[in-house]
Amino acid sequence: MTAASPIAFERISDWSGSYGLPNFAAVEDDDFRPAFDAALSAHDAEIEAIAQSEAAPTFENTIEALELAGKGLSRVSALFFNRAGAHTNPAIQELEREIAPQLSRHYSRIAMNKPLFQRIDTLFRRASTLDFTTEQFRVLERSWKGFVRSGANLAEEDQTRLAAINERLATLGARFGQNVLADEQSWQLLLDKTDLDGLPDFVRDAMASAASDRGADGRYAVTLSRSIIEPFLTFSEQRDLRETAFKAWTARGENPGDTDNRPLIAEILKLRAEKAKLLGYENFAAYKLEDTMAKNPDAVNALLQTVWEPAVRHAADEEAALADIAAAEGNNEPIAPWDWRHYAEKLRRQRFDFTEEELKPYFQLDRIAEAAFDVGGRLFGLDFERLEGVKAYHPDVRTFAVKNRSGDTIGIFLADYFARSSKRSGAWMSAFASQHRLEGGQLPLIYNVMNFAKPREGSPALLSLDDARTLFHEFGHALHGLLSDVTYPSVSGTSVSRDFVELPSQLYEHWLTVPEILRKHAVHYRTGEPIPQQLLDKVLAAARFNAGFATVEYTASALIDIAYHTAADVEDPAAFEAASLEAIGKPAAIEMRHRSPHFLHIFSGDGYSAGYYSYMWSEVLDADAFSAFEETGDAFDASMAERLRTHVYSAGGAVDPEETYTAFRGRLPTPEALLKKRGLVQDAA
Repeated sequence: MTAASPIAFERISDWSGSYGLPNFAAVEDDDFRPAFDAALSAHDAEIEAIAQSEAAPTFENTIEALELAGKGLSRVSALFFNRAGAHTNPAIQELEREIAPQLSRHYSRIAMNKPLFQRIDTLFRRASTLDFTTEQFRVLERSWKGFVRSGANLAEEDQTRLAAINERLATLGARFGQNVLADEQSWQLLLDKTDLDGLPDFVRDAMASAASDRGADGRYAVTLSRSIIEPFLTFSEQRDLRETAFKAWTARGENPGDTDNRPLIAEILKLRAEKAKLLGYENFAAYKLEDTMAKNPDAVNALLQTVWEPAVRHAADEEAALADIAAAEGNNEPIAPWDWRHYAEKLRRQRFDFTEEELKPYFQLDRIAEAAFDVGGRLFGLDFERLEGVKAYHPDVRTFAVKNRSGDTIGIFLADYFARSSKRSGAWMSAFASQHRLEGGQLPLIYNVMNFAKPREGSPALLSLDDARTLFHEFGHALHGLLSDVTYPSVSGTSVSRDFVELPSQLYEHWLTVPEILRKHAVHYRTGEPIPQQLLDKVLAAARFNAGFATVEYTASALIDIAYHTAADVEDPAAFEAASLEAIGKPAAIEMRHRSPHFLHIFSGDGYSAGYYSYMWSEVLDADAFSAFEETGDAFDASMAERLRTHVYSAGGAVDPEETYTAFRGRLPTPEALLKKRGLVQDAA
């Protein structure tokens, strides 16, 4: 520990500012290393005090003490990993590579602390004789299972090997993510005005802004930010440029040299398989799925195959329609992956008589954010007050106090919407602090990060319909954290099984296209006029358009994920990916949504490893859940909204997910709800 440790640690962990937020401006990059040293040391001391206590184990002196331990480390980690994901730089990336294995070693020591586990094990075995609440038993059970699944019952030699595996996996995961970001940062396709055929003004403006940010004023840059690359692929009339851009997009993490993720994937998969065997599981998927709603790989594959076959048939019909349009324009080549979005947009215009360019002026970022807040107000009685004087971790970030019907602040929400080169791609929700009621309680401090194209100064940020859905999706996650109402931190908010965590977010997307929400908030950025009813009707009619494509590109990724994590050995990930896709009959014209070398969900850490299917599992739930509102005839039915809040958004992990969903809906759903939502019912019949 360095001499500066106490000062740096105090600066980072003292969250005594407005609403309990960190003092972001006071934190320097150089503070993190000594702050981590101090926080890790303090947490070690807290763990030892619990483990070595001479008092007989009780829930309060063991489980509750563990819940409260490591507050300083949680704060340092929350600030650091926010910076590493949303506003990184070489110094932070270097420290991330150092700290990832160090944190792994730290948590391995805790998981393999025999005196500590003995105390937890004693309580767990006596649980039936003790007067625990439902939440207390859930917290105890999850703690016990967590220790067992982390090697607490292994022989010392196997514990040592498991710790080494976890440390190496942490290193590889950090490197994997940084390699993808490096490829995204380094690639650009600079164009001139003569190269912009077909591109609407909003795409040209975004490309001009991106070029200016990269020091190329007067030119237009295609970057690998989804908010630029997807509309470019949709509208550009120059097939050769679409091909160049698409191949660069899908080659992230696959370029020879220092950023090549293929050897990392092979090592990650080998280590995960070894870890699973050490812990007594047939494969890594069996290990990961044990504590989920799905329970095992067979259940996951059954769901995915139920959807895959009708989706492929549906996509074949879509491809034939696209080929007809291409042929009419003189392009008789087979539809390629870089063609699909382009001709799909033309087909949508032909069938539904509207274009994204016509629609986008009605989807202003500020108004869509207001729409998300409005839905939260109507469903849950929330109000969002902009905190103008509160500084966040970047000037683009907006901060809001979230208040209930009584005017009490129940949490803080931070929104970070715009793409920048220092931010990893994608969209996510995270927390600086999660809600709980111990020791006076903790307000949830929740943030959303997205990558929308930042407009030129003075111009509004306009979203596509998909962008708007992304905003609603991530805000659904945010509400899951903000509305949490539990006692213990470990079951707060989104601390639920992986295949349940997407329910609140995917369900929230449904309210974006509720007609009264669109009529109120989808207003033209120049005239202020609401979206015309005729255009609104077309948008709603086209809700299931291109469903085959969307389902195939997602499901292909989910199937590959499960295939990787049930395979006995994967020496060549590229060959394995190709063979697996051929075996399931993936259409050549559709690329999987996340190719393996940039599949951050499953290889940059193991959060969604053997778990990418969870979006679809949750979609079965969300399709059925929104039907509950439709059945009442009111998308904002007060009684149904109260049940939704109680049993889904506020329950956290304090209740088993099957039990809490059944308490909301009265039953568990079947995949038919999903097939109906995606318009695949007839195909599946």
